[in-house]
Amino acid sequence: MPHDSLKALIRTIPDFPKPGIQFRDVTTLMNNAAGFATAINALADRYQKLAIEQVAGIESRGFVFGAALAVALGCGFTPIRKPGKLPGATIGRDYQLEYGSDRLEMHVDAIRADARVLLVDDLIATGGTAEAAAHLITQAGGRVVECAFVIDLLALGGRERLQAAGFNSFALCAFDGH
Repeated sequence: MPHDSLKALIRTIPDFPKPGIQFRDVTTLMNNAAGFATAINALADRYQKLAIEQVAGIESRGFVFGAALAVALGCGFTPIRKPGKLPGATIGRDYQLEYGSDRLEMHVDAIRADARVLLVDDLIATGGTAEAAAHLITQAGGRVVECAFVIDLLALGGRERLQAAGFNSFALCAFDGH
């Protein structure tokens, strides 16, 4: 399956979770064996020669893409989760949302000092969650090689936010609007 056809496998659900939002649903991509393999292989090809030592995935769809990519790259996987979901000792990072705040956590021993880490999620919108996750990795002593996404919602400026914070990023496909 050509890399260009991935976008066609992503379902758009209008007015979810609220009116005016065009929700980009990657479950239809994950449900298509050839499409899912194409996405993982395209990401693996990009990072194969960058000596990635750990893949970190953001809850929850970042777990799906990140874990598969970790296997393809032959490295470990670290889940970055919402508070209270991990059983061991954790470190956390608070971040601001449009109306309030949230927090991400990971195990204190999940990232080795100076490890080359690839951060993965299914989608980047405003970039707040990804930026917090990237800072959490650096707080643990890791080095974020890049932040990888399946989808970039261009109008929301998330990749520009990451760049301004000092983190490079990449997305397999992009959609206008939000």
